[in-house]
Amino acid sequence: MTQSYFDKHRETLERAVEASRTREFWSPYPEAPSGKIYGEDAPADGETAFKARLNQPFSLEMPGITGEIGAERSPYGFDLGIRYPKVDSEQLLPAMEKSLKAWRDAGAEERAGICLEILDRLNKRSFELAHAVMHTTGQAFPMAFQAGGTHAQDRGLEAVAYAYEAMTRHPGQTHWTKPQGKRDPLEMDKTFYVIPRGLAMMIGVSTFPTWNGYPGLFASLATGNPVVVKPHPQTILPLAITVEICQEVLKEAGFDPWIVSMVADTAEAPVTKELALDQRIQVIDFTGSSAFGEWLERNCHQAQVYTEKAGVNGIVIDSTDNLKAMCQNLAFSLSLYSGQMCTTPQNLFIPRNGIDTDQGHLSFDEVAQALADGVTKFLSDNDRATAVLGAIQAPVTAERIEESKRLGRVVLDSEAREHPQFDGARIRTPLMLAVDATDEDAYQRELFGPISLLIATNDTGDSIERARQLARSKGAMTWAVYSTSEQVMADMREAALDAGVSLSENLLGGVFVNQTAAFSDYHGTGANPAANAALCDAAFVANRFRVVQTRRHAA
Repeated sequence: MTQSYFDKHRETLERAVEASRTREFWSPYPEAPSGKIYGEDAPADGETAFKARLNQPFSLEMPGITGEIGAERSPYGFDLGIRYPKVDSEQLLPAMEKSLKAWRDAGAEERAGICLEILDRLNKRSFELAHAVMHTTGQAFPMAFQAGGTHAQDRGLEAVAYAYEAMTRHPGQTHWTKPQGKRDPLEMDKTFYVIPRGLAMMIGVSTFPTWNGYPGLFASLATGNPVVVKPHPQTILPLAITVEICQEVLKEAGFDPWIVSMVADTAEAPVTKELALDQRIQVIDFTGSSAFGEWLERNCHQAQVYTEKAGVNGIVIDSTDNLKAMCQNLAFSLSLYSGQMCTTPQNLFIPRNGIDTDQGHLSFDEVAQALADGVTKFLSDNDRATAVLGAIQAPVTAERIEESKRLGRVVLDSEAREHPQFDGARIRTPLMLAVDATDEDAYQRELFGPISLLIATNDTGDSIERARQLARSKGAMTWAVYSTSEQVMADMREAALDAGVSLSENLLGGVFVNQTAAFSDYHGTGANPAANAALCDAAFVANRFRVVQTRRHAA
């Protein structure tokens, strides 16, 4: 059966490998939440499946289950009431270690085939996953379907493709012959084995548990490492469904289902640090705060640690030949998921003497007002606004909006919105503040949420240098620049290379600075403090396994 999984998905894997080389557009998982694509009953069936989970126990097959745990509350205003297995890691981890040999010996093809079957089944349940992501993270349903479902599946497949290519770049066996002149040649038979590092741990983030979680999960699983999934206490369900499907496929393939397991906890009784320090954990993937990511890097010396932390993303606005389109593009970027993305722009650097545009020279205040008006107009229709904003995942983010108002002059105030379906939804529009570049304390840290700072600089050169220094010291996941000057573009590119930040130039249409496409765009670079890894490149997978060889004289 497992070989048939590889045969069944061979073409998909080969196309994924090819796409990762060419960096062209490709995806096997349609992103439109349409019944015409997924089946007419799929939308209703997915919602029904989600609702059937509520106020029920969630079953997973793992050694060491000692009770139940769970206290998730939807950002749309209701308790999920789902009870997950509470696990004793001292019983679970030894069982997973015992399962490692069989998973290791399965080989690269068998593991890749199983991973692709898991992804295929996840895709078929994208509507259920979308509701789970929506009601744990606060993402609006369209985004939850894409970022939480199909685009996350793309990123998982991308990791499998990189892992498979890395593991199979050498032969499994070879006959080695070295000429010895007049003497008989030296002949050896050599065998090469891919071995995993050990148990892996994937630490989920509260806002993008699948999109940020699947690359590490599937990179580790494909390279032979059993994986402990450690979800955020408020976003357990999407990863629990993922683990459920992993276990289903593993069991059907004849492996212990707990090769992928889940350890849930609560905010009051966290277990992440204890588990991360366990010497049996050899690989850790983490997305979240800089403070905890840096703690993992400093303390978990037994493990290979991959982190995506916080950064301060910047946009340099020098000039534009299409002010309206620029403001429309940025209005979407600043509003999408209420700024709760690691790629959302925060700092917009604008010369205090203003910029040249197709509507004439505009002062700093006029540019600031144009940007604010763009957001106001974009969010003027409440139904569209709530479909883009989603809900604020955590109360602390809503509190941060209010606290940040003291940092500068309010250009656009944040306001609460009513959701047409969910009375208790926690929805806020973007806050925009004007500050001077000399007030560095106001903008030299991440302000997670729908908060943006319009920073008055001496000139565009000052803007670029401040963005560069900030990225080098605090990190950044994304940059953008708007300019009609090729020299400014060249200067910005040079700064991006120096700071190790991905750069978008003059985005005006349907591509936005805070969105990336699997197989083509790298998410993060690993070249500045915001992250020590990129999704996805060869470095992300290659250190999850080693190659051990045996050799003997040829018969």
